[in-house]
Amino acid sequence: MALFGNAHTVDPAQAQQDYARLLGHGEQVHAAFLLIRDTILFTDRRLILVDKQGITGKKTEYHSIPYRSITHFAVETAGTFDLDAELKIWLSGSQAPIQKTFTKGVDIYEVQAILTQFVAR
Repeated sequence: MALFGNAHTVDPAQAQQDYARLLGHGEQVHAAFLLIRDTILFTDRRLILVDKQGITGKKTEYHSIPYRSITHFAVETAGTFDLDAELKIWLSGSQAPIQKTFTKGVDIYEVQAILTQFVAR
């Protein structure tokens, strides 16, 4: 599954309010990123991918990925001609990674540090 688009950071408190119905009791959003229409939430329990579908974006699919199912991940920094950075996440039982593209306005090292904090527990 590859969802493409440029991302920027979202205030975790705002994401907590916006996606409260998706969160379990006591679950906290630690970081959030908004792609063109999709959202990535890093909570203290899981990674949530919010995938807006269709032309209008009214249909939405929510992917809940427990951190324990992430086998490995990689970041690719922005280059001279390719100004976007990428995050690739591999899940157990899946050969193809999930790919997310971030603009130069997002510190990809911060994204990696957030993911490391939860995956390396």
